[in-house]
Amino acid sequence: MRYDSEHKARTRQKVLDEAAKAIREEGPHRLGVAGVMARAGLTHGGFYAHFPSKEAFIADAIAHMFEGGPTAMLEKVKGAPPREALTGYIDFYLSARHRDSRSGGCPLPYLAVDAPRLSEASRERYAKGVAHLTGIIATHLAALGRDHAEDEASSALAELVGALTLARAEPDADRSDAILERSRTHLKRRLGLEAAQ
Repeated sequence: MRYDSEHKARTRQKVLDEAAKAIREEGPHRLGVAGVMARAGLTHGGFYAHFPSKEAFIADAIAHMFEGGPTAMLEKVKGAPPREALTGYIDFYLSARHRDSRSGGCPLPYLAVDAPRLSEASRERYAKGVAHLTGIIATHLAALGRDHAEDEASSALAELVGALTLARAEPDADRSDAILERSRTHLKRRLGLEAAQ
């Protein structure tokens, strides 16, 4: 049976959606092609119609992970006033809801530990995602008149990822909440966003 290009694109999207979930749940090194294809309702045999290799599949799944979650949220607030956009982004990123999500959200905390051991293509997709997020944050900071917007954006993203990672690892709920709250407060203060609160 022949399928049109739209069907093939939808099927590929479905497989990448399942791969992104599996990477968040188990990590990229434990990603099983057969399991992902089954979760997408497809047979293992159809894999090579969409991806030339497992390495290419992981790289494409990582790129796909950056298209949703916080990246999509930053894209949505592009037209909002910069102070409002950044405050909203920080509040979302360092929220209990984002911390507790295991099937969505920012790919950076999920991939940071594994990234150095991934293929070059996967690391390039990861780096491209980091650069994209940093660029959007820097655009908002520059609009606020910050002198070193790119440097501040890079530092802010590192703090967001680090705080979320530590909060997820902390077994005590109160201490985990405190990590998020302290980072939210101090990051907004450092970036001059207090007036938006």
